[in-house]
Amino acid sequence: MEKLPKINIIYEDNHLLVVEKPINIPVCKDESNDLDLLSILKLYLKEKYDKKGNVYLGLVHRLDRPVGGIIVFAKTSKAASRLSNQIREHKITKTYYAVVENKIDNKGTLKDYLIKDNKTNITKTTTKDKGKEAILTYQKIKTIDNLSLIKINLETGRPHQIRVQFSSRNNPLYGDKKYNKKTNNDNIALFAKQLSFYHPITKELLSFELDLPKRYPFTLFK
Repeated sequence: MEKLPKINIIYEDNHLLVVEKPINIPVCKDESNDLDLLSILKLYLKEKYDKKGNVYLGLVHRLDRPVGGIIVFAKTSKAASRLSNQIREHKITKTYYAVVENKIDNKGTLKDYLIKDNKTNITKTTTKDKGKEAILTYQKIKTIDNLSLIKINLETGRPHQIRVQFSSRNNPLYGDKKYNKKTNNDNIALFAKQLSFYHPITKELLSFELDLPKRYPFTLFK
């Protein structure tokens, strides 16, 4: 059995598991059949609590494979159901930081309709009658040369949403080989930095935040 990567456990109780997803690890099993985060965490729980048989861990939301940052899992089906409801009701706040190329406004709201081709794993902008609405707001934090660090709040959670919405406006994310054809780097500059939601049992507002990764191009903005 291959050695499991060490996962940064940010918060854990009887109902929740909040962790930092490493880059280039899928959240759950995909066609690559590579080791995925959900399986790693199930093994972690099985060993930590000496559990017999299968371990339940509910997938509530996802991060793209090349993207790192905060993600929450549910340790009970009740918690999973209530967190999923919060996502549908827009009560979960997900804040991302990204580095984009070319000139960009200081702040803005991006609205599009997106459609994903599951065969090619490519998302594209389309018309209202064909796609699903995608909305985000952003604020520019700093610009250095041709690169800008921006803070992004998602109002919807569509596949590859951030990557597609910015690339379609000539502001592709640094290192995004799928949607930035000019890049020579495959280390995408997108990070799930903050996550806030209500505890599914106690109703307490929980907020978590990580420092920006210590890798280029994020290090330009330290």
